[in-house]
Amino acid sequence: MRKFNIRKVLDGLTAVSSAASASSTAQQQQAGNRETEIQETLQSEHFQLCKTVRHGFPYQPSALAFDPVQKILAIGTQTGALRLFGRPGVECYCQHDSGAAVIQLQFLINEGALVSALADDTLHLWNLRQKRPAILHSLKFNRERITFCHLPFQSKWLYVGTERGNIHIVNVESFTLSGYVIMWNKAIELSSKSHPGPIVHISDNPMDEGKLLIGFESGTVVLWDLKSKKADYRYTHDEAIHSVAWHHEGKQFICSHSDGTLTIWNVKSPTKPFQTITPHGKQLKDGKKPEPCKPILKVEYKTTRAGEPFIILSGGLSYDTVGRRPCLTVMHGKSTAVLEMDYSIVDFLTLCETPYPNDFQEPYAVVVLLEKDLVLIDLAQNGYPIFENPYPLTIHESPVTCCEYFADCPVDLIPALYSVGARQKRQGYSKKEWPISGGNWGLITQSYPEIIITGHADGSIKFWDASAITLQVLYKLKTAKVFEKSRNKDDRPNTDIVDEDPYAIQIISWCPESRMLCIAGVSAHVIIYRFSKQEVTTEVIPMLEVRLLYEINDVESPDGEQVPPLPTPGTGSNPQSIVPQSHPSTSSSSSDGLRDNVPCLKVKNSPLKQSPGYQIELVIQLVWVSGEPPQQITSLAVNSAYGLVVFGNCNGIAMVDYLQKTVLLNLGTIELYGSNDPYRREPRSPRKTRQPSG
Repeated sequence: MRKFNIRKVLDGLTAVSSAASASSTAQQQQAGNRETEIQETLQSEHFQLCKTVRHGFPYQPSALAFDPVQKILAIGTQTGALRLFGRPGVECYCQHDSGAAVIQLQFLINEGALVSALADDTLHLWNLRQKRPAILHSLKFNRERITFCHLPFQSKWLYVGTERGNIHIVNVESFTLSGYVIMWNKAIELSSKSHPGPIVHISDNPMDEGKLLIGFESGTVVLWDLKSKKADYRYTHDEAIHSVAWHHEGKQFICSHSDGTLTIWNVKSPTKPFQTITPHGKQLKDGKKPEPCKPILKVEYKTTRAGEPFIILSGGLSYDTVGRRPCLTVMHGKSTAVLEMDYSIVDFLTLCETPYPNDFQEPYAVVVLLEKDLVLIDLAQNGYPIFENPYPLTIHESPVTCCEYFADCPVDLIPALYSVGARQKRQGYSKKEWPISGGNWGLITQSYPEIIITGHADGSIKFWDASAITLQVLYKLKTAKVFEKSRNKDDRPNTDIVDEDPYAIQIISWCPESRMLCIAGVSAHVIIYRFSKQEVTTEVIPMLEVRLLYEINDVESPDGEQVPPLPTPGTGSNPQSIVPQSHPSTSSSSSDGLRDNVPCLKVKNSPLKQSPGYQIELVIQLVWVSGEPPQQITSLAVNSAYGLVVFGNCNGIAMVDYLQKTVLLNLGTIELYGSNDPYRREPRSPRKTRQPSG
């Protein structure tokens, strides 16, 4: 057997390594000389940011339309945007190039097309049958301003009313003017000595599409015969008209007026209304007219086979209801239901079982487009409950204050969040399925789970599944429930660093693998959450109070004395010296009368029931120090492998072991930077009058 000399092997390795190091040094020098010669092939112009998906409620909505056959809803906005909604998960966004406000939308029912009328007096025909909707035809009105459009069911003629009171007829197939014009003076003839005002309504008689009902703003209504080109009847009223609606039999129609009244007219009795109703007017004695109310902006008249018709209207409240929220009124038989809304009503539509206007309508729901929300009301159930909205329109239910995006999450994470989110109680909603059910889902190209987390001004946190084209809310967490709520202004929390929204979320740090969640709030508080599928009741909420203050030694007080520096926990002291507290310190002021050791929010000292999902592990609060409020937290990170959370602000940084409920490190900025402090703070005394923080 051949002997092996290990010493020679080591000598050989040493020689090889020294030679390799020498050659690498020479190569580095040579590369340094060539560094200026290397040209980077990727330039900034090779990269571009582009929008892929748009989430949330349409900004400044202005128009609404619904296809009752294909079950598709369209919303237009004041910025020229067009949003299409179908079944949950089916959405589409389009934009008019001009950016002009959309004043009206009309579906070509069951034809996959839509007509939009814009504030710049243009009409556009959209083709919805292709993957991305596009404009097929456009028509510009140069001499007159468009005020109202009407497209009868299964008709190729679009009626366009103008500000001058004229009506033009457009052929939808060629999208050109037909040449047939109904002039305002021919329509009213001698019924009025003055101009009747703009066109506010056009509709055809449900039983005879050759008869056109024209509503002028001044209060005049004309029934026009398209074949004979003359008016059959003229109906005049003292009050301005806002909207008109037909009874399905074509023998009656109803008008809404600016004084809060509704007038029902028989077609063949133009001299006076058949009935006048003031839905919200106080009935006075001695047969006097009710007091005038606010204008009824829109009315719809829908019939049923089995019972009384529905009269649905917006507006019309009494003038003495100051401060009352906007309302939708549903009148059915002898009952009148007033449904309050959170925001102003932009428009509403009644969803009916049939698209045919000459049949019993059988209304089953009302779509209400609000300024910042979309509400669907179930007309078939007692109390008119609303449908639970499946669209991700509630992102800004409370203003978003921070947002985080996580890609390639563990595959079991979304099902886990969905399972605990599904248990959250949702009471008071209709039991029926969402009625807007048109469209088909496209193929999902994303192969990895994506999650978006939003923090809100009210302290809530929402987890969204962003794996598909549309967002789906998975789970909602309310962080404010750990704190005591103030019942009156005198008992408000010590949130001197923020005037409103003391629970607003500023920063979110989340570990998808361990599911540990950490948030920082605007009131200088940090909350650590642990995910659990079991319900627990926490008797005492674990809490830490941390003094985090930027310090400069030998600061002079106003009377010229030297102020000793405050002790800094965690530097040269035992980390265990800070004891977790179950409630804020009761010492609200120091010996000289300044507020000291007091957090901005008060943690509940009663047992807290925590549902499955995210449950509180620890609450950390920065406290007042010598009359100075804590500064807002600007940075936050969590490390679940070591059970650590670290946070900092302009004054310093602190590290906490959330397993042991202990502060491990607490450093002021001057200890971190020394003389190289980049912020260049001026020396100040903690006894000076506190200046408002930024």
